[in-house]
Amino acid sequence: MTGIPERNFVTVLTAAVSHRDPLPTRDEVFGMAIKLATDLKYTGSLENAVDQAMISINTRMGAGISLVGRESPHDSGWVQKQQINWVYSEAYERLLGQEGWSGAVVQSLSDVTHRILGHLQDPSDPDSWDRRGLVIGHVQSGKTANYLGLVCRAADAGYKFIIIVAGIHNNLRSQTQGRADTGFVGRSSDPTGRREAIGVGTLVADFPHPVTLTNTVSDFSVRNANVTGGEINDFKKPVVVVIKKNVSTLKALYNWLHDFNAKNGQIGDVPMLLIDDEADNASVDTSREDVNPTKTNYHLRRILSLFSKSCYVGYTATPFANIFINPDAYDEDVRADLFPRDFIYALDAPSSYFGPDKVFLQDASSERILRPRRLDDATGFASVGIVDIDKFAEGDHLPESLMQALDTFFIAKAIRLISGQANKHCSMLVNVSARVLVQQSVKEEVSLYRKRSQDAVLANYAIGNGINCNYHMQRLKAAYEREYATAKTTWVDVLKHLPDAIQSVRLFVINSKSDEVLDYAAYDRKGEAVTAIAIGGLSISRGLTLEGLTVSYMHRTTSTYDTLMQMGRWFGYRPGYEDLCRVYLPPQSIEWYTYIAEKTEDLRDQIRRMRRQGKTPKEFGLYMETHPDRLLITAQNKMRHAENVELERNLSGSLVETHLLPMDSEVPAANEALIAEYWHKRFGGELHVTRKGWVCSGVPINTAVEFLAKYDPGPEAMHIELKSAIDFLRELSQQFSRVEVLLIDGPAGDGNPSEHRLGSQERTVVTDNGAWKMPKDRVASRGDERLGLSPNQLQLASDYAVRDHEEDPMRNPEPSDKHFREARNQPLVMIHSLLVKDKESGETQRVPAVGISFPYLETAPTVKVKVNKVWLKQMRGPSDDNADEEDDYDE
Repeated sequence: MTGIPERNFVTVLTAAVSHRDPLPTRDEVFGMAIKLATDLKYTGSLENAVDQAMISINTRMGAGISLVGRESPHDSGWVQKQQINWVYSEAYERLLGQEGWSGAVVQSLSDVTHRILGHLQDPSDPDSWDRRGLVIGHVQSGKTANYLGLVCRAADAGYKFIIIVAGIHNNLRSQTQGRADTGFVGRSSDPTGRREAIGVGTLVADFPHPVTLTNTVSDFSVRNANVTGGEINDFKKPVVVVIKKNVSTLKALYNWLHDFNAKNGQIGDVPMLLIDDEADNASVDTSREDVNPTKTNYHLRRILSLFSKSCYVGYTATPFANIFINPDAYDEDVRADLFPRDFIYALDAPSSYFGPDKVFLQDASSERILRPRRLDDATGFASVGIVDIDKFAEGDHLPESLMQALDTFFIAKAIRLISGQANKHCSMLVNVSARVLVQQSVKEEVSLYRKRSQDAVLANYAIGNGINCNYHMQRLKAAYEREYATAKTTWVDVLKHLPDAIQSVRLFVINSKSDEVLDYAAYDRKGEAVTAIAIGGLSISRGLTLEGLTVSYMHRTTSTYDTLMQMGRWFGYRPGYEDLCRVYLPPQSIEWYTYIAEKTEDLRDQIRRMRRQGKTPKEFGLYMETHPDRLLITAQNKMRHAENVELERNLSGSLVETHLLPMDSEVPAANEALIAEYWHKRFGGELHVTRKGWVCSGVPINTAVEFLAKYDPGPEAMHIELKSAIDFLRELSQQFSRVEVLLIDGPAGDGNPSEHRLGSQERTVVTDNGAWKMPKDRVASRGDERLGLSPNQLQLASDYAVRDHEEDPMRNPEPSDKHFREARNQPLVMIHSLLVKDKESGETQRVPAVGISFPYLETAPTVKVKVNKVWLKQMRGPSDDNADEEDDYDE
């Protein structure tokens, strides 16, 4: 009798121990694994199975937070008042358990989707209604699982017609259709095979299979829909369509609904739910007719307007575009715009989520994961990190950085084999251009490199002395020593598994013109795992999940918030191999990702604060209209044809720093003299010693404004930035008469208070348009904002951190600068003296810098700021986005 597969064994083991209270120790789980292995004839790695079970049972997920509109009457308790048979929902939750989800996370998902359903309308309500909402998730964190859970609940509650709009690319639509088939329909929709029961359809006797008008191969068409032979209200079971966000498809769906289902221009007694996956991508900036944002938006609203009972729920991890929709926009033909006026629900990610904070914000894990590289390491690549399209298309060799990434992937695969993960998918991402021609050239070069590495390993792996004289063997050993020498395995063990590791690798080009299909589900159905190197551009930049993603190499850049974060396919879940993951990025992209990760968390924090204040989605949208990050999100488009743009700005809760520093020695010298002058007068306040310098408390706000107005930040972009901060500080004089000023000393404590001279903090910088540029655009060290706080304020900051951790288990229970800022609750000016060292030339210079931290305000003033293209370039940096990249769009 054949033993149970590892995946099934882990599921049984997790189920056996996950409901114990308290949670079992690893030794207890191992003991249970030994017993089950005997009973189930499991012959795989117990260590690996126990590792996966421990991750599952220790994973927790918070309930999330929501803002709810008050404009339209709504009973959020309608779900509890109904007698609902949760057949689809319970089957889906059973399926998640079988797929290895812990009982705690399945229950959390169940609770969250139950809450979101409450924000929808009761489908039995006889009146006409339309509700608009937005669910904010995390990139690669399980948004699809959440909205499928909501779809199941909505179907159980009585929603009859469900539309899932799944991105702008065919492969993502097909992937989503497959997941809907497995988690909701319960039957394969693949027209080339048998319509057999799958997923939830195998778990319930006489499962009430919903009707699907689309399949894994074909998007919606009137011809296929008419094969069903009836109107949507004729079916006793819910009807679902999974469509691409494409103007032609949306138009076809509208026409079919209007022509075959509407009576007098309306569809009456058919409660409809429209799930808009990657909802922010409806506003993608493109001139292509089929993905035109204005027409996409128009046709989505047309479809909604056909139904007298409709709910629209957008799902996204990058909600900036959605929040900036005008909440009052209305059109007689297509009703209100898609602003989430009725609710915004911010999901919490499970504690095991491998997200932006681990990759970019936590110093220890960032150092392990990130590999900042420039593309100046091979002919045919420009030094700024952008592929030279023409030269590379001619077949130039791979850059050293990509060869290092490939070596790392081969070693990582070998270690995963050693760890008992032979039956787990293992992937590498290569994204250097959106152009199909370049992607194909990259594949050919990568294929050749893989073949040469494989030949070298097969010829030399068994003879230790062959390594020293073989180029590829030397590279592979160097990769092991560079990346994984501290792993729980030896080079000798890795060497034994390298032949299988490299031979198992398959290459895929993923774009709209490729006929190669990277279908992980197909491998799953055959009980196999794939080792894949996925090479692509736009098609792997949004939505598409790369299973087992271990090494990522991306040198495409963009300065758009949503596009950049969505490119981060490396976010997700990495059970048992998180320590092997590596991400190769240009330094500029790392800075942008770090900034966006911080700002996305700021947005979530603001939702929490506004929830506590009882604010609505509309009030949140109005707040974001004047948030400083709106400049970075919208100014690019606004400034295409203008030299200057004036916008309103609200800096509540923000930290503004002079992270671009003057290289002219006269400016720093004048600023040091200015600092000494005001320090000598204690800035008009009282001077106290801190553990890292000095603090002036009780400083008149007008004195701080006067000092900052005299301070010369150097680069033009910093003049604009500092001026807006000074204007905002001046406006705050209506609420605050005093501020605090921190004089932050160097780590050696060598400042001289008698000469009013600060000790230096060393920083490695790069040059940027004639200025020194601080790493990650950051001046202050993390934790600096705690300086000068009283014991009561420090306790308050700790209380705030615990509060946030209880709301979201992903949050660190230790206080951060945000909590210190909240506890201080007054403006703070920070003054630094930096000893900057140019990363390339080694040149050093002493340069002061300042920062202004603003408190969180329930009501805050706004100031006008005029930005120009110089500001935009230095604050945003270059981008490779251009019209030529549309080669990768679907036709």
